[in-house]
Amino acid sequence: MLERLRSIVQEVSAAKDLQSALDIIVNRVRDALDTHVCSIYLLDQDFHCHVLMASEGLNQEAVGRVSLELGEGLVGLVAKHAEPVNLRDAPRHRNFCLLEETGEEDFHAFLGVPIIHHRSVLGVLVVQHGDLRRFDEGEEAFLVTLSAQLAGVIAHAEATGAIEGVSPSGHRIFDTAFAGVSGCAGVAIGTSVVVYPHADLSRVPERMIEDVEAEIDFFNSCLNAVRGEMREFNERLAGQLAEEERQLFDAYVRILDDDALGNEVVARIRMGHWAQGALAWVAGEHLRAFERMEDEYLRERAVDIKDLCARVLAHLQQEKPDKPEYPEDTILVGEELTASMLAEVPKDKLRGLISVKGSGNSHVAILARTMGTPTVMGAVDLPFHQLDGKQLIVDGYKGEVVTNPSAHLLEQFRATIREEEELNRDLAGLRDLPCETADRHRVSLQVNTGLMSDVLRSLDQGAEGIGLFRTEVPFLLAERFPGEQEQTEIYREQLDTCAPKPVTMRTLDIGGDKALSYFPIEEANPFLGWRGIRVTLDHPEIFTAQVRAMMRAGIGLENLQIMLPMVSNLREVEAAVGLIRKSYHELLQEGEELPFPPIGVMIELPAAVYQTRALARMVDFVSIGSNDLTQYLLAVDRNNPRVANLFSSFHPAVLSALQFVVDQAHAESKPVSICGEMAGNPGAAVLLVAMGFDILSMNASALPRVKSVIRSMTLKACRDLLRKVIQMDDEQMIRNAVDMALYEAGVDRLLRSQRVN
Repeated sequence: MLERLRSIVQEVSAAKDLQSALDIIVNRVRDALDTHVCSIYLLDQDFHCHVLMASEGLNQEAVGRVSLELGEGLVGLVAKHAEPVNLRDAPRHRNFCLLEETGEEDFHAFLGVPIIHHRSVLGVLVVQHGDLRRFDEGEEAFLVTLSAQLAGVIAHAEATGAIEGVSPSGHRIFDTAFAGVSGCAGVAIGTSVVVYPHADLSRVPERMIEDVEAEIDFFNSCLNAVRGEMREFNERLAGQLAEEERQLFDAYVRILDDDALGNEVVARIRMGHWAQGALAWVAGEHLRAFERMEDEYLRERAVDIKDLCARVLAHLQQEKPDKPEYPEDTILVGEELTASMLAEVPKDKLRGLISVKGSGNSHVAILARTMGTPTVMGAVDLPFHQLDGKQLIVDGYKGEVVTNPSAHLLEQFRATIREEEELNRDLAGLRDLPCETADRHRVSLQVNTGLMSDVLRSLDQGAEGIGLFRTEVPFLLAERFPGEQEQTEIYREQLDTCAPKPVTMRTLDIGGDKALSYFPIEEANPFLGWRGIRVTLDHPEIFTAQVRAMMRAGIGLENLQIMLPMVSNLREVEAAVGLIRKSYHELLQEGEELPFPPIGVMIELPAAVYQTRALARMVDFVSIGSNDLTQYLLAVDRNNPRVANLFSSFHPAVLSALQFVVDQAHAESKPVSICGEMAGNPGAAVLLVAMGFDILSMNASALPRVKSVIRSMTLKACRDLLRKVIQMDDEQMIRNAVDMALYEAGVDRLLRSQRVN
């Protein structure tokens, strides 16, 4: 039976279209179960019915013509309850509905199982037999197992049809949405340009050569050509990205260096292999090493290496890589977009980005946020091969891609774009106004950053300081640990630019979804493993070099604050503070004159929530990392599109934890800040103000909206809303209550921003 299952799934997966796949299923299943009838009914959402799409054993004239209303008949019963129905004599069941056109009046035994994909019932797989009998447990188990395995194939085939605007039953449809995760907030409407790797490394044959030196010369010329392309991309992005961010392309050049990947290929050519085969072999070794790693960031470095090697291979094959025509409203689409693919698009034509693979922490997502380009990552169910030249909507707020948009939806999104442009113009006038409620309660708005360009944009938006400087960003863009002097120069630029406004620098936070290519961390469960303060305390040489660099960078400015990430117990804080004090005294002995900086802890783990008061006694301030705290409280990886919809900062448990931390920290007279996307959500910000947070730190683009909503409400109104929602036990009810409060405050234009969790 297992072999039959495997055979059917393989054959269906190779089908050319949805109808072919369905015909194969009903034919093979009827044979496998030796039954009289096998049929498939699929849900047509636009017409709210289940349509008979394929059958072996029923009248063929009925296929595509006969349908059942939602909940009608035994098929409707299976779909409604999303579980199998197995009957000895189906016509005697109260839900039985005879479809005379099908000729099913001669059949008694009935077994129907739901076809479920991502909790949605796509349809029902049915087998029928003339005898009065129940299908046995083995037959039912076979059908359930087959249905589960085929659901993804059917969903993909349906999605491919939806791209062309056709429902399973052949009707015209519009506005099909494909879910991913947000890479950069915003909305874009445009024409898709699908890009592919330049050459296929997996299809290069082995071949031996005689003239080794000529082959090496040819390889080096191709290698130099790609190096030149990377330098060209670097220069092309000079007007869009800061020098620090463009160092990514310098890193690509170093990967191709004679002492790195290039040298390995040359060594293999000297063994007699032709250049193409040598390159493919070396690339394969590197790719396998990276792709075996659990860490998401390291796996994404494999994408960079694959892209670079494919570019070299294209030159070796003496092909000029296809350069597509980029329309004025380009939406760039790819299975795994890379920074170099993005750099090839003229900056005045790029409207949005869609990457089927990847997360919000990939290089492309980081660059997209810097450039302000609406982006959706991880759209795993999107049949991107079918998209080239089609009109799309990129909803970077919800992390969705909408294909075959209707005229009505297009106008809605165009209106949203116009409203955003108008809103941004209106909000610009708030820059120099204080962030205070209508009854003069003051709140400090700061920003999260890791790049110099973010700092400059933040100050332009009226930020009162940096609530979170992610020091790992320079580490991620480098190919080795930056030395103390290198770090000092980076931190000095940040501190000097913001002075006298405070800058809170988080010590190196790697592990989980952030890892360094030159410091691999291989773990079965990285989010619960060696990350944050755990790594740096185990490597005091890395930690002390960093905090020394921070303190040296702050000499004469006195605006540095140091924050410790991923704290789970008091011993970690005690050890970290001890190392900071040791480094401080070393600098004093070296003749430096500087004050001891304020030290804080990040509350990101449930364990730290319940130790807030004890932790607050040991430090100068407390900060909540809302993204990680929400992730750990709800056990949801927000970068996983399969479960991202479960990630919500409006969850009652999250709100209760936040209020507890504020109360405990204030009991020790310590200020409390919050960093993360929640702080940048205008509706959530109202609740945070009511809870008593002293500082809200967010992405620069969110700051004007948050300031606008806070200035539009009184502290009393904020607290009244909090008292109301804290009694609610459903996150959607809480969202609705917050939306209504914003509407009543006259700032309903900001509701769009609340589509980001």
